[in-house]
Amino acid sequence: MFQERMFEGSMYRRSSAPVQRLALAASLLLLIAVPLLGQSGPTTVRRDVHHDVSPRLSEMIRYAPPPSLARREVEPLKRIPLPPGLTPLAEDPVRQTAAVGHFTPPVTLSFEGLGNGQYGFSVTGAPPDTNGTVGATQYVQWVNTSFAIFNKSTGALISGPTAGNTIWSGFGGGCQANNDGGPVVLYDKLANRWVFSQFSVTTTPYLQCIAVSTTSDATGTYNRYSFQYSNFDDYPKMGVWPDAYYETFNMFNGNTFVGADACAYDRNAMLNGTTATQVCFQQGSSVGGLLPSDLDGTTASPAGSPNYMLYFGTNNLNLYKFHVDFATPSNSTFTGPTVINVAAISQLRKPRVVGGQSFRHRRIFWWRSLV
Repeated sequence: MFQERMFEGSMYRRSSAPVQRLALAASLLLLIAVPLLGQSGPTTVRRDVHHDVSPRLSEMIRYAPPPSLARREVEPLKRIPLPPGLTPLAEDPVRQTAAVGHFTPPVTLSFEGLGNGQYGFSVTGAPPDTNGTVGATQYVQWVNTSFAIFNKSTGALISGPTAGNTIWSGFGGGCQANNDGGPVVLYDKLANRWVFSQFSVTTTPYLQCIAVSTTSDATGTYNRYSFQYSNFDDYPKMGVWPDAYYETFNMFNGNTFVGADACAYDRNAMLNGTTATQVCFQQGSSVGGLLPSDLDGTTASPAGSPNYMLYFGTNNLNLYKFHVDFATPSNSTFTGPTVINVAAISQLRKPRVVGGQSFRHRRIFWWRSLV
């Protein structure tokens, strides 16, 4: 449970003029500082550049060329600065040092996904940005610039590997022309819809390309959208929430880190295939690697609940609350951070072998729910 507290300013007695002026100056400074705890209005409100409804994905796949197996030159490495004061530890006090029992449910079905050489797939870049999600009857996996659709009951391959930009065939612009990766695939369980997302950054304008299925069938038709950004929208991370699809980016101007950008897309409009708006709050360069919360289930969060976003600082976690109002975007707010102190954090190290098993030196922060 996260508790918010409000502190009242200390009372002071009347005194000499210099003291009164000092108190007034302090009050003005307080008034200036308080808004830094939250942004009361978005930095960007934009409509989609273009939207349409696609043919069936199965038909677009049928006429699409096979994915390119050529290895692509990696984009120049773009780094975000580490939090100040974060230094390697001689020994992490909560590092896992031994194997533990099996607490996960037993595996009922196992099948080959997109690996090097599987189904004619070839890894074309590093890191592979592997991700996937389970729908009502299918499983979709997206690796690098190709995705595949599987039957989740049998593991049988339904289609693929397919070039990621195939889903934007006939859409036009960078979403159709560029297969740049940075993929995200989610399943909106509240609406039983698939959500595909990847960026277009080979050419400008920089775009985020999003496709929302019209049914629970991943091979069916999609409501397709493109949204524009002024900077390179790197490291996209997305979450489903009842009032919006939330996506965060690490924004770069050239190789200079600008800061995380937190954006909300009008979920209701995108489910219905109508014109959609994005509302974004650009953060400063001290905020990076911001992750949105994702609703994995059919029980919606309480009405009006903000989307919770998190990034790590120096031995702490920083929690933000993003409330979006698409009817009156100026009413949207981005508040925080609430600082959650944790045990000392060390950077990721090379795997260490303990008892014949390999463990990575890292800390995984996990919670069941936010109350």
